[in-house]
Amino acid sequence: MSQERLLSTVTSVLLMAGFRVSERFSMRPRSFDLIARHREMILVIKVVSHIDSVSEEVARDLDHIARYLKGAPLIIGERARDADLERGAVYVRYGIFAISASTLYDAFVEGVPPLVYASPGGLYVNINGEVLRELRERMNLSLGDMGNLLGVSRRTISKYESGMGTTLEVAQKIEEIFDAPLVKSIDLLEYTSVFEDEPGGEEEPAPMGFLQRIGVKLHAMHRAPFQALIEISDQSILTGYGSSQKVVKRAALIGNISQVAGMHAMCVLTDYAKQKKIGKTLVIGEQRLLALEDGEELIQLVSKS
Repeated sequence: MSQERLLSTVTSVLLMAGFRVSERFSMRPRSFDLIARHREMILVIKVVSHIDSVSEEVARDLDHIARYLKGAPLIIGERARDADLERGAVYVRYGIFAISASTLYDAFVEGVPPLVYASPGGLYVNINGEVLRELRERMNLSLGDMGNLLGVSRRTISKYESGMGTTLEVAQKIEEIFDAPLVKSIDLLEYTSVFEDEPGGEEEPAPMGFLQRIGVKLHAMHRAPFQALIEISDQSILTGYGSSQKVVKRAALIGNISQVAGMHAMCVLTDYAKQKKIGKTLVIGEQRLLALEDGEELIQLVSKS
């Protein structure tokens, strides 16, 4: 399937699931292709044919953008290594879930979340360890007894009860023993960054550092149509920054993404002295911002229609 067709398929699935979907970000380089929102749920989506093509650098930027948009990153693809992605299976690329369009459909349209995850050596599932322990103790089975029934060590049973995954075959045997469902589904929105706690991970200074004097927080963004995210109290502004030639052509897209994400949009131009609106995006000269006295004044500016 071509990149364009895969993108169209993903967009169609998200719309069927009730998501509001942004326009595609087609400029290069880019860390994501689409932003999708359903109620308070935000997805930052990268669409690729082969999930192995997502580099650590791109994954880091995808993670960074998703965290500041208060959403979850998700990679949608077709293949991994030399095989098609299994329907109903979750793959992981630098800590970010990667699934097929079919799995996306099952999870968000049909309400059938994936159960299986891929790991070196095959496909695995997560056992509900607390339920396993309760059922084992209810049947008066020791860790050793349970291990003998499955042909594994008591230590392995203890690990299952602590949350360690297992193969489909073992999971089926366990469910047969207790005649109860024990496999946990995978929540595609339950994301924990593997990049957050890396040593030496101080954030790179964002452009427009002069705005910090009015009490705002700035976060630099990479491989995105916006160069920074500005936080003021409980509100956020997706912000483009640079010359008119570089930034204005992105203004409408920034506005579209901001609407989907539930944020404000602004483009700050270094060679422009006035202010205007392009769609939902405030386009304003850098010098105009220097005259602001506080963050509330900036929020008022971007909120005006």
